[in-house]
Amino acid sequence: MNAHVQAPAAPVKTTCPYCGVGCGVLATPDGQGGAEIAGDTGHPANFGRLCSKGSALGETLSLDKRLLHPQVDGARTSWESALGTVAGSLRRIAEQHGPDAIAFYLSGQLLTEDYYVANKLAKGFLGTPHVDTNSRLCMSSAVAAHRRAFGSDTVPGCYEDLDEADLIVLVGSNTAWCHPILFRRMVDARAKRGTKLVVIDPRRTQTGEEADLFLGLKPGTDTALFSGLLAHLASTGSLDYRFVLDHTSGLDGALERARAIAPNVAATAAATGLSEADVARFFELFARTKRVVTAFSQGVNQSAQGTDKGNAIINCHLATGRIGLPGAGPFSLTGQPNAMGGREVGGLANMLAAHMHFAPEEVDRVRRFWGAPNIITGEGMKAVALFEAIERGKIKALWVMGTNPIVSMPRANQIRESLKGLDLYVVSEAVADSDSARATGKKTVLLPALAWGEKDGTVTNSERRISRQRSFLKAPGEARADWQIIADVAKRLGHAQAFAYSGTAAIFREHAALSAFENNGSRDFDLGGMSEIADATYAATPPLQWPLPKRGKGKTRLFADGQFYTFDKRARFVAVQAPALAQGVSEAYPLVLNTGRVRDHWHTMTRTGKSQRLSAHRAVPFVEVHPDDAAPLGLKEGDLARIATPHGTATLETMVTDAVRPGNLFAAFHWSAATASDARVGALVRGVPDPVSGQPELKATPAAIAAVPYRNRGFLLTRGEHGLPEGWWWARATIQGGSGLQFATQESSRAVALMMRGLFQGHDLAEYADHARGRYRCAVYESGRLVACLALGPAEARPGWEEAKALFAEAEPEPAARRSLLSGRAETASAGPTVCACHGVGVDVITGVIAAGAGTVEAVGAACKAGTNCGSCIPEIRKLLPEALARNAA
Repeated sequence: MNAHVQAPAAPVKTTCPYCGVGCGVLATPDGQGGAEIAGDTGHPANFGRLCSKGSALGETLSLDKRLLHPQVDGARTSWESALGTVAGSLRRIAEQHGPDAIAFYLSGQLLTEDYYVANKLAKGFLGTPHVDTNSRLCMSSAVAAHRRAFGSDTVPGCYEDLDEADLIVLVGSNTAWCHPILFRRMVDARAKRGTKLVVIDPRRTQTGEEADLFLGLKPGTDTALFSGLLAHLASTGSLDYRFVLDHTSGLDGALERARAIAPNVAATAAATGLSEADVARFFELFARTKRVVTAFSQGVNQSAQGTDKGNAIINCHLATGRIGLPGAGPFSLTGQPNAMGGREVGGLANMLAAHMHFAPEEVDRVRRFWGAPNIITGEGMKAVALFEAIERGKIKALWVMGTNPIVSMPRANQIRESLKGLDLYVVSEAVADSDSARATGKKTVLLPALAWGEKDGTVTNSERRISRQRSFLKAPGEARADWQIIADVAKRLGHAQAFAYSGTAAIFREHAALSAFENNGSRDFDLGGMSEIADATYAATPPLQWPLPKRGKGKTRLFADGQFYTFDKRARFVAVQAPALAQGVSEAYPLVLNTGRVRDHWHTMTRTGKSQRLSAHRAVPFVEVHPDDAAPLGLKEGDLARIATPHGTATLETMVTDAVRPGNLFAAFHWSAATASDARVGALVRGVPDPVSGQPELKATPAAIAAVPYRNRGFLLTRGEHGLPEGWWWARATIQGGSGLQFATQESSRAVALMMRGLFQGHDLAEYADHARGRYRCAVYESGRLVACLALGPAEARPGWEEAKALFAEAEPEPAARRSLLSGRAETASAGPTVCACHGVGVDVITGVIAAGAGTVEAVGAACKAGTNCGSCIPEIRKLLPEALARNAA
C-alpha cells in the first residue's frame, strides 16, 4: 500500500520547490498519494501562474526510487542504529582529528528551519567552520557583490519593479526558461507600458529571441560592457551627482578603472565583440530611461569574475541613483527555492547566522545567543576548496543534505573518487538512486528525508519574501524531517537542551529572535516582529517580505533613503578588474564549453525526471554547436559527439545552431549516471573559483568536440526500467506508461534481436527484421498487454519514437496499432515532439493549427492552448510561425 494514501482533503497553500521565484501553489491531495496542483492566485510572486515544472508537480509525487529506510553500508538498519553510527563517528573523528576534519554540504532545497539547525550544530556546537552549500554554485557572487557595495547581502528591490520598469536589462539570465513566471511579468509590462527588454548573453537563448535588443557578447566580457556604460554615463552627464555625493564613495576610482577597460563605445564594442551600433543603442537606452531594472543570474554569478560582474552592474545603478525606487534597481535572480533562506541562516562557509559574519563582536553575539561553547571564529572552506580538502584527506567526515554534488559540482569525477577515502560519509536524501546516494565512503550512512509535500517550514524567494511550505502528504516509510535528524544527532552528542525543538515554529521563532538580537537597525536582516509568533499563527502565516522589525514597518524596497549598511552608511563603488577571457584554450581544446539548464528539468532530475510531460521536450542530453564549428568536423544535427576537457568526457547528441557563438559549446548539466550512460557535464567543468566569492566558473571551460560514430541507433520502450549492455550509449526519459531509452550501439541488428529475445524470454514477441539493411523492430506482449517495444536502424536513418510513444500509452493496442509498431508507419498521427509541456502540445499539432489559419501566437493558443499557461514555449511557437506560413504559401 502507498504510504502516502490518506483521505481526500481541502487545498493546501504551499510553495513550489523549484526556482527562486517562489510561486504559491494550491495542492489538493487525492487520498491516493497524489495531488491536484494549481497556482495560488493570492500569492504575490505568481498570482496563480505556474510554469511547466510547477504545473507538473502532481506527476512527481510517487514513491518509486524513494529512500524510505536508514541504511549503513548498504544494509537497512534502524534509526537508532544509524543515528548512533553518525554521532559516534562524528565524536571519534573530532577527538582524533579535530572538529575541522568534519564538513557539511547543504542545499537550497532545504527549508530555512532545516538549514538553521544544521548550521547551529556545525558552527556552534561541533565547532567546524566547513559548512557550505550548493548555493555556492548559484548566487554567492551576487552575495559578495552586494556586501562590497552595500555593506550587506541585501536585494534592494521586489517583483513589482518588473511591472513598473521602463527598461529591463537581463544579464546572463535565460529568464524565459529559468524564471518563466517572472518573464511573463516582464512581457506583460512591455504590453502594458512599452517596457523595453535588453538581453545580454553570449548565447541567443529563448529569452534573447524575445528581446527588443539582444547583445550576444563574447563570453566573460560583461565587466567591459558595464565599465563602458559607466564611462559613457559620466561622459554624457547622465550621473545623479547629488545621490553620488550624498550617499556613495569610491566613484573616482571605479570610473578611472572603467575608462581604462572601456573608455568609449568603440572600445566597448571591440572588447565585447558587439557592433558599435548595438553598444550605442544600449548605452542610450540606459542613460535616458529613469526606471531601469538590471536583473542578473547564473551567467554573471557562475564565473571566475562573477563578483566583479555584479559590482560593475551595481556601479551603474549607484551612479544614476537608480536603486530602491519603484521600477529601478539591480536585481539578483536566485536559482533555488531557498537560496535566500540559506543566506539568512549562515548556510555559506563565510557567514554566521542572521547575516552576521566573523567580526569578534558578531561571533560573541551568536555565541551568547546560542549558548554555543564551540562557536567558530572564522570562515570555513567554500565548496570547491572543501571537496579538494576531501581529496587531500584533510576532511574525514562529510554530511551531504538534499543535493547531488557528484553531478552538479565541477570536476565531479575526482569528487566521486575522493569520497571513497572518507571515514564517514552521510547523505540525508529523499532519493535512493541519486549519484551521490550511490557513492560510498569507508562508512556510508543514508538517512531518509522528507520531500516536498511531506515537510513543513519556510523558504525565502529572490525578493526577500518568506513563504510557507506546508505538508499535505503523510511521511512515507521511515522518512523524517531534516531538522529532526540533525537535532537527534545533536542530542546524542550531548547538546539536547540547545536542540529541544517542538517543531518548525519553535525553530523559526529562534531564527527570528537571533535576527533581532542586539540589532537596533544595524543589520538588514531583521525578523524581530515574528520572534514571538504562536504556533497557530506560524501555521497560517501568509507570504511576508523582510525586514520585519519588532518596531517600525517592513520595507518592500531598501536604500531609497540612501542609507546603506556600511560604517558610514554610504554605498561603495568598486573598481572592477578587466575581463579575463577563457584561459587554457589551446590546439587540443580549441572551444569554450558553457553549461546551464533546460526549460522543463530541474537540477539533476530526481524530481522532474518522474514526469513524462517534463521529459518530452528535451529527452536526451545534447550539446549546441555553431554551424561553423560543426561543418569541419562533419557533425550534423542529431549526431552523437564526444565533448572532452582536461577533466573528463561526455557523449551528447548534437544540436547545430547559430544560437551559440562560433568557438563556443553549450550543454545542460541535468543528466546523471541514473539517466544517461555518459552525460555528466559537471565532470567536464574545471570550476576555477572567483577570488572574492569562491563561486566556481561553470561557463567557460576549454573543450574539444569530435563525432562518435555508432553503427546503429534506436529506442526501447518498457513498462519498467531495463538496462542496456556495457558500451552502449543511452539516455532515459519517463514516458506515459513506462520508461523510454534512446540508444546507440555498435552491435548488429541480429545481435540486438538476440538480446531482446533473451531479455523477454517467455513473452509473446512480434518481430520485423531486415538484417541486410540493419533494421529491426519488435513488440513484446504479456497476455495481450504491450510491455515493451524496440526499433533499430542505421545511425544515419535512426527511427523516431513519437508515434511509438503515443501507441505505448495504450496498454492493449488495437490490431492496426500493433502492425504500426512493427512497420514504423503509424496509422494515426502523433502530436510530434513536445513544445508546450504545460498542456502537452506537440510540434505537429501546432503546425497543424497554423496551417489551418492560426497566424499569431495568440491564435495558436486559442486553437490548441499552447503558450497559454507559463508562456515559456512562446519563443518556439513564434519561430514555427513564419516557417510554417512560408511552407503553406509555397
